[in-house]
Amino acid sequence: MKWYLKVVRDNYANFSGRARRQEYWMFFLFNTIFIYAGIFLLGMVAVAIESPFILFLAYIYMFGVMIPSLAVGVRRMHDVGKSGWYLLIPIYSFILAVTEGERRANQYGPDPKSPGEDINEIGKIQTN
Repeated sequence: MKWYLKVVRDNYANFSGRARRQEYWMFFLFNTIFIYAGIFLLGMVAVAIESPFILFLAYIYMFGVMIPSLAVGVRRMHDVGKSGWYLLIPIYSFILAVTEGERRANQYGPDPKSPGEDINEIGKIQTN
């Protein structure tokens, strides 16, 4: 859940930088759970009440998470060294989303897994 909140709260419209696989897929998982839970509740409530207000809430949620979904997708593409425009290629973007990110800093930022320093040889810190 912390990954979902990190994307929605801290990086709502942040299209720069890199996102790890775990961040991307945990956001995807929780977003899918929330959407299916909303559809289930909407179905139960719609039968009993038939209120357009519930449908309005579902649309608000879907539009509310559209920007963070795109942002985390673009940052995921950046992690593998590709432009965010690769999200528009369906199968290839999925392959990139499951691929491990580049281990060193790339043109989009430092490696989110590393502590911030690249080690060239054992015990020596590489300076750029």
